[in-house]
Amino acid sequence: MIDRQTIEEGKTLAIVAYITFIGLIIAIFMNMEKKNPYVAFHARQMLGLIIMLLVSNVCERYVNSWFGTMLWFITFGSWLYCLFFAIKGETKELPVLGSYFQNAFRNINS
Repeated sequence: MIDRQTIEEGKTLAIVAYITFIGLIIAIFMNMEKKNPYVAFHARQMLGLIIMLLVSNVCERYVNSWFGTMLWFITFGSWLYCLFFAIKGETKELPVLGSYFQNAFRNINS
C-alpha cells in the first residue's frame, strides 16, 4: 500500500504520464531518482495502454476496421479510467489487463 505523502509527491508526474507517449517518457525519466512507486504504477499502466492503442491500430488496418475501431474505443475508455484514478490519487489497476501490465513492466522505476 502506498502512503498518502508518496501519492501527493508523485501525483503530478502520474498525471503527466497519461498525456501522450511524450508525457510517459517525461514521467519515467523524472522519476528515475525518486523512484516514487505511485508514479511507477501509473507509468506501467500507461505503457500498457499505449500497447493496446498500437494493437487496435494494427487490427483496424490489417484485420477488420470495425474490430479495430471497437478496440480503439475500449482503449480510450481504459485511458479515461486510469487517468481518473491518477487524478483521484488511487492505484486502481485497469480491469482484466492491469495486473498483467504491472507484472510485465515491473522493471520501470523499481
